[in-house]
Amino acid sequence: MKIKAFLLVILLFTASIFSQQIQSPSEFLGYEIGARFTRHHKVVDYFKYVSSKLPNVQLEKYGETNEHRPLYVSYISSQSNINNIENIRKNNLSQTGIINGNKSNNVAIVWLSYNVHGNEASSTEASMLTLYALVTHKKAWLENTIVIIDPCINPDGRDRYVNWYNQVKSTPFNVDQNAKEHLEPWPGGRPNHYLFDLNRDWAWATQVESVQRIKLYNKWMPHVHVDFHEQYINNPYYFAPAAEPFHEIITDWQRNFQTAIGKNHAKYFDKEGWLYFTKESFDLLYPSYGDTYPTYMGAIGMTYEQAGHGMAGLGINTDEGEVLTLKDRATHHMTTGLSTVEIASKNAIKLNKEFKKYFNNNDLIYKSYVLKNSNEDKMNRLKALLDTHEILYENAKGGSIKGYNYSTQENDKMEVSDGDLIIHTNQPKGKMVKVLFEPKAKIVDSLTYDITAWSLPYAHGLDAVASKSKVSSAVKNQSYTFNNVADKTAYAYISKWNSIDDATFLADLLKNDIVPRFTEKSFGANGKTFEKGTLIILRNDNRKKGFDEKLIKIANRNMRQLTNVTSGFSESGVDFGSYSVKPINKQKIAVISGKATSSLSFGEVWHFFETQLQYPITNINSDNFSKADLSKYDVIVMPSGYYNSVLNKSTIDNLKKWVRSGGTLLAIGSALNSFANKDDFALKTKKNEENTTDDNLTPFAGRERKSVANLITGSIFKSVLDNSHPLAFGYGKAYFSLKLSGTSYNYLKTGYNVGYFDKNTKNVSGYAGSKAVKNVPESLFLGEEPMGKGSIVYMVDNPLFRSFWENGKLFVANAVFLLNSSTLK
Repeated sequence: MKIKAFLLVILLFTASIFSQQIQSPSEFLGYEIGARFTRHHKVVDYFKYVSSKLPNVQLEKYGETNEHRPLYVSYISSQSNINNIENIRKNNLSQTGIINGNKSNNVAIVWLSYNVHGNEASSTEASMLTLYALVTHKKAWLENTIVIIDPCINPDGRDRYVNWYNQVKSTPFNVDQNAKEHLEPWPGGRPNHYLFDLNRDWAWATQVESVQRIKLYNKWMPHVHVDFHEQYINNPYYFAPAAEPFHEIITDWQRNFQTAIGKNHAKYFDKEGWLYFTKESFDLLYPSYGDTYPTYMGAIGMTYEQAGHGMAGLGINTDEGEVLTLKDRATHHMTTGLSTVEIASKNAIKLNKEFKKYFNNNDLIYKSYVLKNSNEDKMNRLKALLDTHEILYENAKGGSIKGYNYSTQENDKMEVSDGDLIIHTNQPKGKMVKVLFEPKAKIVDSLTYDITAWSLPYAHGLDAVASKSKVSSAVKNQSYTFNNVADKTAYAYISKWNSIDDATFLADLLKNDIVPRFTEKSFGANGKTFEKGTLIILRNDNRKKGFDEKLIKIANRNMRQLTNVTSGFSESGVDFGSYSVKPINKQKIAVISGKATSSLSFGEVWHFFETQLQYPITNINSDNFSKADLSKYDVIVMPSGYYNSVLNKSTIDNLKKWVRSGGTLLAIGSALNSFANKDDFALKTKKNEENTTDDNLTPFAGRERKSVANLITGSIFKSVLDNSHPLAFGYGKAYFSLKLSGTSYNYLKTGYNVGYFDKNTKNVSGYAGSKAVKNVPESLFLGEEPMGKGSIVYMVDNPLFRSFWENGKLFVANAVFLLNSSTLK
């Protein structure tokens, strides 16, 4: 025992010597923090350096970005905690019920996440300062705390910003707001490689950074999580407590501890005379933020906002005449980061106790969510999302259940079968299940920061019932086999069309020079009925050697079951030689990018084609669009944006000429403004006839709240579909649309109103302003305006929004591959 004690003393002494000798970030980098922006690889180098010098700091690579930059977290604690880190982690998980054991844990786990928005770059500088402070003069807090630091969630975006800034900045830096170094060009450093906002992707996990981070997050389930941000240059520092609305699932403890943390921050800011604010602007409702997602997983989730953003650079004059420097910004973030660790350390036992209590889900009203397996592909996509979050699900046992029906918005019965999915709330992540599946989120304040509806049954297009009683279920291991065999006697091979996975299969066929067709009318073959949109691959269209083997290989890797038929004579409906069975050409697609477009919307389109359809597109910069030879393309996609600088009379005339020759122009979201109410286009804005002459009489303090009457902030409405039209092939006669703005359009007087809101339409879920909601009935959701041999497709509500509204994606594939696809230009 004496030898062990002696060794422990030596170990502690050695660690103390190491911590005294460790270089500060400035010493290691060769410049003071705040003197320049540090490129990501140098940040990683510093974290590697510290972990190599100190045994109480561990570094773990948890992933890689699209541009192959590494993603790391650092674990910082006392030496004894590091030696016991795996047991601490498991004990913590046992408190949640995720693993068996029900062990006690008295160590607080604090996770600090920096730089999710790449051009909010001061926080990564602060991460190095925070690490250094913790391992030198703040070591006492580590005795009962494990601090996890992710120094840069979004290195691709950060380096995009830092590299640009270093190229254009003045020496010394220029504080004039008009200087080039303060005017970041499109698309900016905020988003990741695919121009997604990673701070809105936690729940949907559409991006590689999110998937890899959530996997690690699930291993730890921290008690406190902080997301460090920057806001615009004239705002004081923001920290907890958050603003209303809070989601109803948030506990009194979580609310109160936010306040305790905020008061601890205020103590340090008051001492320095730094300005700050709380309880404003940043609410806790939308589940996919870096503060709400951890909150719904039992943590104290918070956002900290420092003035700066991509405008501030190394220093800038604010409107109040003060110079805001990078050094100041990093120091403020370091201060709140350390204050968070301090208050967590002081309350480690209470944090663990309340964290454990959070996972008691007995009081949840809905006990089970039941989803009909009417579409295997859609169900598998939902299961994949649940697997990402390690949310448990089972299969129904069959029978009849009663509950809230998502389709009818009424209490109703639903027959269930063995293949239907059941998600219970009496599981560790039951509160997150409630948040993601609830039919309607309870909203106590209409002033929110983001969308207010997101329910997964609507997003994935699955019929569902929420039951207040636990529904019987069983765990079943399902394996999927595809018995595709080459048949050289086959007249044709048939494949269904009702999911985005079918569209990915089609894209793969086209890339491999296999010519498919689709049917505009249903038919019967081999005792089965095949609906409109069904793919038919004819031997007559594909006479190259090895066709059968090549097709089978593509079908198997896309997990598509083919039906082989030996005749083109259908048992019912159209035959395969019908003019209603049309070839699908290898579409050449252009997407407009650049400053006329919303970078987020362009990123959604880019990501959709490149990672989901895996089909090539050409990005055309909006500055060059007027000079582009449009005849090279079959489809042009206009993401949301403002195209006044692009679409002058000459360019519009060229665009109309191209459409008339057989092109398909797909306009999404705000891109529709480029055509609305203009001559030669059928699209007309629906105007609110309500008298607004009293607006100027509204008191100043009430203006903001009154303005939301004209807004729709991400709300769900039920629409009617004409599924006999190619744009709606693969759908039923109803569709739940996520409306993202208060702008509505009249039915097209010439053309096809493929998706529309009828006179009985009402808000299903989410906030919709009292004025805006009146314009939704009898308005357009999805339409086609034919023009010569081609057409313009109007998508009022963006079906690719954040890539999480899975049920809308097939509309885009239909527009690209089925509409006008047989037309040769």
